[in-house]
Amino acid sequence: MKYTYDTENTCSRKITFDIESDKITNIEFVGGCDGNLKAISKIVDGLSVDEIEQKCSGIVCGNKNTSCADQLAKAVRMAFDKAQNDE
Repeated sequence: MKYTYDTENTCSRKITFDIESDKITNIEFVGGCDGNLKAISKIVDGLSVDEIEQKCSGIVCGNKNTSCADQLAKAVRMAFDKAQNDE
């Protein structure tokens, strides 16, 4: 299932990804630091929701209380929980 998440308080504006069971693939960020976000996308591609949360939750960017990686962790958890509730 394709999922889209509108980010908050980051340079990226949106994250899209596919979720199948609890595996996340095809991650794309809209806006933000292009090279860094391409790297994050490749590094976590194919990982589970829990693994992405463990790696990315709580990371901050500058003086912000979040980051693109932190927003990804929130997005995959939200998508997973929504998929579980829809079943």
